[in-house]
Amino acid sequence: MAINSVGNNAATAPSSPAVNPKGILGKDDFLKLLLLQLKYQDPTSPMDSEKILTQTAQLASLESSENTNKSLATLATSLAASMQFSTISAIGKIADTGSNAVVFEGNGLSNFELYFPHNARNGSINIVDLNGDILKTIPLESQVAGVNKFTWNGSDNDGNTVKAGIYYVEANYTDMEGESRYTRVGTYPIESVRFDNGKASVKIGSNYVPFESIKEIVGGWS
Repeated sequence: MAINSVGNNAATAPSSPAVNPKGILGKDDFLKLLLLQLKYQDPTSPMDSEKILTQTAQLASLESSENTNKSLATLATSLAASMQFSTISAIGKIADTGSNAVVFEGNGLSNFELYFPHNARNGSINIVDLNGDILKTIPLESQVAGVNKFTWNGSDNDGNTVKAGIYYVEANYTDMEGESRYTRVGTYPIESVRFDNGKASVKIGSNYVPFESIKEIVGGWS
């Protein structure tokens, strides 16, 4: 059975040699060396004043560089905090990914989500190809306001299975007050924000996506 050495045994362990914790000379170290150099200089052959001025200038430059680095580090921290606050303030607003595309693999089903800002009485979902032609119209029954899930089996209006590829999804519907409305894949409310290793992701629909993938954020749809 292995036993960890503790207690008095630790006192017998050899002490490690002292090391420079920084491994570099700071401005204080540099100033001490300059003062020692002046203190122990040969009175009959004093240091050249030009060298002293040069070393003093180097000291000032070093201190200025350190102050600049500290200021930049503080600024970076402030900007990161500000960015996180800005991201959190986007919760509840509408995010637009800039694309309403869905992928059909050529077999199976293609799942997608649509956000309805208002309760829908009826309408239709259109599957559109790259040329803008409507391939499939799916009747839309009444829907509760919010993000709703749908499935497309890859068939067109004639019952033929379309080729594998990218297609676009949009919907036209009538709300409970009889107003005509429009929605499409790719526009959803931001429900929450998650930070991972300093990078923000937002939940839109049922997925988290990188915040930088969002093309536009608006206050909401009327």
